[in-house]
Amino acid sequence: MPDNVVLLSLPGLAPQDLTHMPQLSALVAEGDRAPLAASFPAVTWPVQANMLTGQLPVDHGVTANGFYWRDTHKVEMWTAGNEAILQPQIWDLLKKHDPELRTSAWFPMLSKRSGADYVCMPAPVHNPDGSETMWCYTKPSDLYGDLLKELDGFPLHHFWGPMANIKSSAWIADSAAMVAEKFQPHFSFIYLPHLDYAAQKLGPQSDAHQQAAADIDEVIGKLVTKMRAALGDDTLFLIASEYVIVPVDHVSYPNRILREAGLLQVEQREDGEHLDLVRSDAWALVDHQFSQVYVKDAQPSVIRRVQELFQGAEGIAEVLALEERAKYHMDHERAGEVILVSTPNSWQAYYWWINDDLAPGFARKVDIHQKPGYDPVEMHFDFATKSIPLDATLVKGSHGAPVKSEMQQGVLLSSQKGVFAETPLADTDVCDIVLRQFGV
Repeated sequence: MPDNVVLLSLPGLAPQDLTHMPQLSALVAEGDRAPLAASFPAVTWPVQANMLTGQLPVDHGVTANGFYWRDTHKVEMWTAGNEAILQPQIWDLLKKHDPELRTSAWFPMLSKRSGADYVCMPAPVHNPDGSETMWCYTKPSDLYGDLLKELDGFPLHHFWGPMANIKSSAWIADSAAMVAEKFQPHFSFIYLPHLDYAAQKLGPQSDAHQQAAADIDEVIGKLVTKMRAALGDDTLFLIASEYVIVPVDHVSYPNRILREAGLLQVEQREDGEHLDLVRSDAWALVDHQFSQVYVKDAQPSVIRRVQELFQGAEGIAEVLALEERAKYHMDHERAGEVILVSTPNSWQAYYWWINDDLAPGFARKVDIHQKPGYDPVEMHFDFATKSIPLDATLVKGSHGAPVKSEMQQGVLLSSQKGVFAETPLADTDVCDIVLRQFGV
């Protein structure tokens, strides 16, 4: 058994990308390889929770990249902490097995306040004047200060949005290597997001995505060299596709359909129309290729009306209500009463306004926290007008729909032989594969 295991989590890694990744290909040339399917919904938070717990959303409670807290009528996007995952994770299970095992959670979502020994996540300070001071949540709390002595601050603006590029993944890799050298964690989870960008913005078959694969390959090559120097040549590397991004040529607008049916209500404010979560009988929290429709008081008549509205609608493959959500293990109290699943060529936008002149102020800004849904159009920010065009058809790649074809299937790779023999694999298998390396 290896003394140390490093799990690299790469969203958007497709098997064909290895053609442009010679260093990664060389790393895993003598190791194991198996198709890896992301469980539905195939988006960041649920898939990472699946890998870390070996459980599905019905058990760990992470049903999307954000939560709607019904008791307060609040949507929380991208800010929740580790307590949102309702099951023990790899670091918890390893610590229970052997308290001496050290673990590192380097940029997986929902890792704030986790049981890992070493943690790093973006945590910008919001100043009274509206500006931001870049900072990171770390464990130990003074660790970010130590990283700043060797590295520039984490480049948040290159982590998401119109300026997203290789600099964020390079910083994550460099800082993870520094922590490995200083603390020698036995298990490290390292999230490298770079393949997420060009494939969504311009399509997974674009030249830009191929260049992104080459760029992240260079980062991985340097990271492996540094990690081996810190942890030893027998370190086991596992590389997991979180999901695969597929081409899209259609977009659906669930909230507009709900509004036109009289189920969704808006509040007129100075800067435009805002979603009224208190008065709405139904509204959709959209997330890539699926959405959760939350129905006030779970009114049966409204649930039936929602089903009728979307059955057979263009771009919608499945409409699952209440117990039907169990088909994809999404029958959790946090989930919406109705789940809308896109066809593989389509995705869903959060827009509820009919007239773009009435869009809320944040719609034209990079604002991942105020928007009650995921907005990849932010990557198409227009620097001339300093705003986001309200044209969801600009997005050329998406993910999240159930894996039903080879085109949607990722890959799990290992740097050593005999690590796993199962094939094909699901994201929930990753947890057990890691634990086995430590005799758990």
